[in-house]
Amino acid sequence: MEQIEGLYKGQQLPLQRDVEVISIPFGKPVTLTEDSVVSVMQAKGSSVSIAFEGRLFLVEGANLDALGLEAMPRPSLSEDASEDEIEQFVWDQLRTCYDPEIPVNIVDLGLVYGCRIERLLSGERIVTIRMTLTAPGCGMGEVIAADARNKILGAPQISRVHVETVFDPPWSREMMSEEARLELGMF
Repeated sequence: MEQIEGLYKGQQLPLQRDVEVISIPFGKPVTLTEDSVVSVMQAKGSSVSIAFEGRLFLVEGANLDALGLEAMPRPSLSEDASEDEIEQFVWDQLRTCYDPEIPVNIVDLGLVYGCRIERLLSGERIVTIRMTLTAPGCGMGEVIAADARNKILGAPQISRVHVETVFDPPWSREMMSEEARLELGMF
């Protein structure tokens, strides 16, 4: 059984408070109410996938207290972070994003093709992420994009995040890191 900070896959628990979650696969925010009984599906990175009334949802780390755990602070950067620190922050946040159905982060899974940070004349920064999905029909793209946006926007230096989903080149298992292939048994 998979465990993270006291949660087990399949564990059922009541929500401790109303909580905003991301619907899977649509990527839209939804509020689940206090005392709703949810089942833990996957607990990876700083997010937990849960099931409620036959639907799946993603609970971000900042809302883990709704599951009876200590909430994780939103990721952030100091105001005077260097350009290199900002770029490292973006990649670090992407490594905390998981497809709710696969226990490997999207960077090691080979889904992220590139990341560009542009600084506008106003001083604002816009992050553009080029990523793919494991298959063109995969419905998790909006959920992964919403998760990445929410985490990256924790940096005060970043004002917008655009996630562009592309299918050229098509994803293949060779794009995964060696660790990801080992984790998924795909050698």
